[in-house]
Amino acid sequence: MDKDTKIVLKKKLNVTDLAGEKVMVDFDSGKYFLIKGVGNDIWEMIQNEITPNEIIDKLLSEYDVNREECEKSVMEFLKKMEGYNFI
Repeated sequence: MDKDTKIVLKKKLNVTDLAGEKVMVDFDSGKYFLIKGVGNDIWEMIQNEITPNEIIDKLLSEYDVNREECEKSVMEFLKKMEGYNFI
């Protein structure tokens, strides 16, 4: 995935906030997912069309983290979401 690619959610999941974490259920596959920490922020951002670069820039403005680490974490998260066919 290129950092300038527009990310679009392909699948609506049942998402519940639970003590600062998101519990997601994919009824099609029957799988449960737990998102915590900055993953919550990324999940909220991808509810609307956005690029990985835009996500990275927003996170850098909110958190004390270097760009390289932020990029790596964001791209890993997005690859997982893409692997599950969520984006």
